[in-house]
Amino acid sequence: MDTVRSHRLAARHQPHHDGSARYVGDLAPRIGQKVDLRVRVPAGQEVDRIFVRSVPDGEPHFEAAVPECTDTDATWWRVGLTMVNPEMNYRFWLHTPDGGRWLTAAGLHDHDLPDATDFRLTTHPAPPAWAADAVVYQIFPDRYARGGDAPLAAWARPADWDTPLHTGDAAALQQMYGGDLWGVVRRIDHIQRLGATVIYLTPFFEGRSNHRYDAVSFDRVDPALGGDEALIALTAEAHRRGIKVIGDITLNHSGSDHDWFRTAQQDPRSPEAGFYFFGEGGPDDYATFLGVRTLPTFDHRSPELRRRLYEGPDSVIAKYLKAPFHLDGWRVDVAQMAGRRGEVELNHLVATTTAATVRAANPDAVLLAEHQHDASLTLKGDGWQGTMSYAGFTRPVWAWLAERHDQKDFWAVPGPIPDYGGAQLRATMTAFGAALPWRSRVHNLTLLDSHDTARFRSFAGPERQLLGASLLFTLPGTPMVFSGDEVGVVGEGLEEGRKPFPWDESAWDQHTHRTYRELIRLRRNHSALSGGGLRWLLAERDVLLFEREDERERILVQISRADHPPVAGEWHATHLLGGPQLVPGRDLPAEGPAVHVWSVAR
Repeated sequence: MDTVRSHRLAARHQPHHDGSARYVGDLAPRIGQKVDLRVRVPAGQEVDRIFVRSVPDGEPHFEAAVPECTDTDATWWRVGLTMVNPEMNYRFWLHTPDGGRWLTAAGLHDHDLPDATDFRLTTHPAPPAWAADAVVYQIFPDRYARGGDAPLAAWARPADWDTPLHTGDAAALQQMYGGDLWGVVRRIDHIQRLGATVIYLTPFFEGRSNHRYDAVSFDRVDPALGGDEALIALTAEAHRRGIKVIGDITLNHSGSDHDWFRTAQQDPRSPEAGFYFFGEGGPDDYATFLGVRTLPTFDHRSPELRRRLYEGPDSVIAKYLKAPFHLDGWRVDVAQMAGRRGEVELNHLVATTTAATVRAANPDAVLLAEHQHDASLTLKGDGWQGTMSYAGFTRPVWAWLAERHDQKDFWAVPGPIPDYGGAQLRATMTAFGAALPWRSRVHNLTLLDSHDTARFRSFAGPERQLLGASLLFTLPGTPMVFSGDEVGVVGEGLEEGRKPFPWDESAWDQHTHRTYRELIRLRRNHSALSGGGLRWLLAERDVLLFEREDERERILVQISRADHPPVAGEWHATHLLGGPQLVPGRDLPAEGPAVHVWSVAR
């Protein structure tokens, strides 16, 4: 048994550092500050020297660590890192009898490797404190709840709340169920009882579709959603309950009926004509988002566009963060494309300028972004503070837990959903996480699905949805729930996933609802689950085992998608979810699907 235990839980007995507050003395340091770094070396490991290697001003520099303390489990080593530059990458060299190992954010290695996997620490302004333990609830306003009686626009196709959705044609985007911001106010009790602390609204600007990413103006809230008055009332009521509200905007494009675009087409000498990319073919020859003619692309070379949209106190970005709206932040749509077209490369300028505007307008606001793949180059801390973690969380979770793999496109990757084992899930999450500063990683929105996807439940089934939710609330990141997931809403495509919220509670999966509430309570009650480090202990085909730890507590999580060989226990631990109590030598539960969470004695 000892041999099996040693082999299967080898990661538990390896040196560890992960960039979290348990290992880094200050996650928001200043230039010139010396930050204490710590490395945990488990008992029995023969390590006689440790050095941190940084690259100040581009030149490698080694600093020797010293043993700080020893407990029953490990020796903790400490070394200082001076923040010479705004962004510092570092790694550790561990001297051992057999030569040595490199410890980077990608793990422990017996060979040298590129700096891309180094740990990273940044002096850029930190996200607001409230974001550290946030739980986000995403709302597609037309489909959450009705609360007012504002008439719909002439182009809309009105639908009753239980009318089936159109899919795959123009009517799908024109179908309007009449949900509005007054409805969010009316039904905010549901969000509060669930335990969410942030409401994320998809666009509230007037558009020509139900998703409203084709804004016709940024000057006002869509009258069909209740207008400015409804947004003001929503943020006020949410704040009264301790809930934040963030909006959604695209900095990449507007709608073709936008005031600016119409002016640009009519008058090529107008300032607005410089807001878009026009070709030589006249006003109808213009660049678009992914070839969609109703979504003309912004040209961010225009100083006047930047001033109106996201630069300075009079911009759209600033306006809604201040009185009377008091938004608590923004999520930026298709942020990876904003400012990019051919030889024009202004994406970094868009991100950093927007961030400066947000800080000036509301220092307690957060700035998040959409990004569908590797976002590491945009998450250094000087621009977006986090992204939607499709690549680093959503896709590997779907690949591990989906029971059906017949989706034709898996986030624009041809072919079916992959079939991962636990090792592939861990490898994917580790690879994407290693490329980010820890601070950015934990402020990424982790999600099972969104308004842009099918519902996870439709491909994973009810039991495995709850396994996915357990990963959502126990792994690093800012968990986001798409409205309806918590009561069992299904939908096999994008439009089907946007069906109206079922307010008849007899239609809810009550077990799913209770479990979501329990998981959210668990996360909010245990600081290690929101801000603690991550140590993978086991990742086999059907079982994952990992620890989350901060200065106050250590949490052990086991998630099994099917029955698996038992894992020999090495812990004194009290069960928080799923049971049983653990004592050294007692095997961990081997049945699945199942979730177990324990508080480990220290």
